[in-house]
Amino acid sequence: MKTLPAFADFDHPLVKSTAERLADSQGTIEGKVEQILLFVRNEIKFYFPLKGDFVKASETIETKQGQCNTKGTLFLALCKAIGIPARLHFSLISKEIQKGFFSGPSYWLMPKSISHSWIEVFVQERWNRVDSYINDRQLHAGATKELDRLGWQTGFSISKAESNLSSNNQFLFGTEQFEQMGAVTDDHGVWDEPCEYYASEMYRNRPGPIRMFIYRLVVNAANQRVAALRAQGEVG
Repeated sequence: MKTLPAFADFDHPLVKSTAERLADSQGTIEGKVEQILLFVRNEIKFYFPLKGDFVKASETIETKQGQCNTKGTLFLALCKAIGIPARLHFSLISKEIQKGFFSGPSYWLMPKSISHSWIEVFVQERWNRVDSYINDRQLHAGATKELDRLGWQTGFSISKAESNLSSNNQFLFGTEQFEQMGAVTDDHGVWDEPCEYYASEMYRNRPGPIRMFIYRLVVNAANQRVAALRAQGEVG
């Protein structure tokens, strides 16, 4: 596999200016991280990018769209741009997390587990796990209602599969609340730059030509389902 570029391009002018703008009115690291979280959660709407995971942070700001890995890459880059210690924690996650967005053959042909990540930020003398930026507020509301209606524990980018993990897209330092952690399976450790993980043998979402062709055929339909569910959340 050819060498991949750095995706958390924290030195890009757009990333730097965005991070500085978000942090400008905040006097504490906690406040700065919260502003970054709110931006990544709500200003970057959850959608599946045509390029899969291989999206730079600066591109995500431009398109205002992303999923768990690309939004995590952006969160990482924004933290690095203003000197906040951060890292990505990669894992595998059950494909059930995407149930409802992908359906029929496009879902059943998907690997049982796919590569997934969340951000970890060093605040209050410890590493804090965060994934509550993945789904924007309207999608979270719509997905929660649909899970309850169908009686599902996992799907529509949310997992309530473990009773000790609440499905919540808020973040309070010292209190861990998660959107997707209940569907996580294998642990692939912490990484300073996504491209290093994507080049490793652990990465499961590697987009070969045939796989990428199929993905691009079905991703528009998946994104239409995302938009429909978000609309339900907006109504509620």
